[in-house]
Amino acid sequence: MDAGLGGRGGSSNMVMGAVRKQHMNIALWFGFFTASFVVFYLFSDGDFSFLMTFASFTRGFGFAVLLGLMLAKKHARGVSMKSLQLYAVVFASRLVSVLQHEGYLPYDRSGDFVYHGAEIASLALAVGCVVLMSTKFKSTYQQDVDSFGALHVPTEWGTLYIFVPCLLLAIVMHPNLNKNFLSDTAWTFSMYLESMAIVPQLFMFQKQAKGIVEVLVTHSTFALGLARVLDMVFWMFSYKELTHAGSNSVGMFVLFSQFVHVLIMGDFFYYYAISVKTGNMMQLPSQLSGMV
Repeated sequence: MDAGLGGRGGSSNMVMGAVRKQHMNIALWFGFFTASFVVFYLFSDGDFSFLMTFASFTRGFGFAVLLGLMLAKKHARGVSMKSLQLYAVVFASRLVSVLQHEGYLPYDRSGDFVYHGAEIASLALAVGCVVLMSTKFKSTYQQDVDSFGALHVPTEWGTLYIFVPCLLLAIVMHPNLNKNFLSDTAWTFSMYLESMAIVPQLFMFQKQAKGIVEVLVTHSTFALGLARVLDMVFWMFSYKELTHAGSNSVGMFVLFSQFVHVLIMGDFFYYYAISVKTGNMMQLPSQLSGMV
């Protein structure tokens, strides 16, 4: 009996130890989901399209965590300036569309102003991170590791390998819900670009020594991936609304771009789950080869 009690006591201590180890993670995500529920309760009429607002809210949370990390830790180690710049363009491009027209707004009541607010806040947070990395924490920015695209162009222009193809693709393949070339192209460009904007950050993770990633940076990156999953779920059931000239091909391509994003983040999701389970810092296989 004593042995049994000892075993149960040992298991209980292990559980309590794990909870204590995870208290910051639990508090962080509990706060986020609580705030999300409040937004849903106060500003949503329960329409399925609230997923778009929730996704936008999740992205904003991700950048808020990242900005908070920089200010608290007083450094920008492990953060990709290139990904931040691309995300800033994503938000700016999407706002060009949704602030002028309603074609791509959630039908849910939250699309009236909460969605706009979340997108504007996300842009401000992303730009804030870029400004901090360019000024106050410039000395801690690991430019030598943030090396995606350093092939035939200066490394600081490496994002062109993502930016240009996404822009050209959006010009050629975009829906027409707003019946305005600039607005429709801007929204589609933001969708395509967001699918690839995380790549420099993932590349940087695996180029770091031993592949060890700062805890709060992993939460931020996971939030961006989760937002994309939410978007993908919504468009899986709604892509036909993006029909253009009687064809579903554009809608299917927009959906495919989101699937690509989730696929790219597959390894990250796996190692993130291990990190959360163990309470340890996330460690990825380091020193990728063969990438741009």
